[in-house]
Amino acid sequence: MPLKTPTTETMPFADRVRDWQDRIESALAAWLPASDAAPAKLHAAMRYSVLGGGKRIRPILVYATGETFDVPAATLDGPACAVEMIHAYSLIHDDLPAMDNDDLRRGKPTCHRAFDEATAILAGDALQALAFDVLASDTALEVTPLVRVRMMRILAAASGSLGMAGGQAIDLAAVGSDLTVAQLENMHVHKTGALIRASVLLGALCHPGLGEEEFAPLSQYAHFIGLAFQIKDDILDVEVDTATLGKPQGSDLAQNKPTYPRLLGLEGAKREAQRLHDEAQKALRGLGPTADGLRWVAEYIVSRGN
Repeated sequence: MPLKTPTTETMPFADRVRDWQDRIESALAAWLPASDAAPAKLHAAMRYSVLGGGKRIRPILVYATGETFDVPAATLDGPACAVEMIHAYSLIHDDLPAMDNDDLRRGKPTCHRAFDEATAILAGDALQALAFDVLASDTALEVTPLVRVRMMRILAAASGSLGMAGGQAIDLAAVGSDLTVAQLENMHVHKTGALIRASVLLGALCHPGLGEEEFAPLSQYAHFIGLAFQIKDDILDVEVDTATLGKPQGSDLAQNKPTYPRLLGLEGAKREAQRLHDEAQKALRGLGPTADGLRWVAEYIVSRGN
């Protein structure tokens, strides 16, 4: 599903995004076990959940960050696959009856509906393990062993109890509760923002010798777009139908979850998403035109329709 183009001026970058989406699809298909390899049902579930859908925002951020520093795409394929595998695993587990209990994801039945709950749990577990295997063993990833270890630590931290998993735990505990805006932001900095930040940092680490003067603005940019992405998701859950979303419309409201539209109102949530977009653009001011890909992604995040 290619990214929508916010303006006609961004068409060349939109074409590049489509190329990246095709590239990550091929790279993921190559890393994933064949669906007829034993245990075939597990491998089929992994491929079902990863391939053929999704916006691929996290891999695109890896590629766009690498492009900022002239990193070859082949070097970026492994980290791009790793973050998307972690994302896919999180979606499989989030959809389970014990968590969000969703029946639809990316316009098709969720993994536990297409297969069964036990297979879905194992598919998520296996994808998480495979992500770290990719970072450890990808021969096209031309970085030092120390950088590989740093990449794995960044991805582990983004995925664990102080990152995505912790954010999901906060989310589950918050159902039916009234959070403050600060508490809601803290939840999404962990649940959504941590892996988005990791995507940017992994792309940057593919270029040797970057200093703090480059990493600091990239980290700030990732923080802002991570929150903007979640706010836009909350807005779309209110405004867009199920067929367009590819998942049940209004599910947050139905589950009595705290969201930005609920706390700020729909227009207030839109203003906050735009403010975060503007802050993300400011963070990139010192990086010059080579960071235009990252600028386009920030624009896309607040203008997308699904």
